[in-house]
Amino acid sequence: MTISTTLESYLDEHNIPFQSVIHPHSSSSISTAISANVPLQQIAKAVVLEDHEGRHLLAVLPANYKISLSALNDELLATYRLAREQEVYTMFEDCEHGAIPALGAAYHINTVCEQALDELDHVYIEAGDHHTLIKVDKENFHQLMKESKHMHFSRQVIH
Repeated sequence: MTISTTLESYLDEHNIPFQSVIHPHSSSSISTAISANVPLQQIAKAVVLEDHEGRHLLAVLPANYKISLSALNDELLATYRLAREQEVYTMFEDCEHGAIPALGAAYHINTVCEQALDELDHVYIEAGDHHTLIKVDKENFHQLMKESKHMHFSRQVIH
């Protein structure tokens, strides 16, 4: 598998230039950073959340951060929790399990973006498999996240 068809189509439709970064198989954001030789804070990971009414939200944060559901829920006046794995697999059926692209707009999912990502010169996003990242510059990352709510809802756990 390579770049998910949904992600690739979205990037093409929106004229977003990107660079593919191929790396040895990895099973976590940390191992991806190591195998791709990319700083951990530059990898945007995706966490799928669900509220009590079944509405989904994609939380995008640096790989070295941990989401704070209480901070996110307080800010959004909501009650989000982690979505069930099987549900996530269905939502991202053109992706390998655990390789969710941090781009909710491509999948028609509302998104919140950790503000720490806004300051980076480059951001790397899972491409839908465990071997590929896409690299976008700051301007194009902002374009990709323009419909997202930008706020602080996580904290750095690995330096």
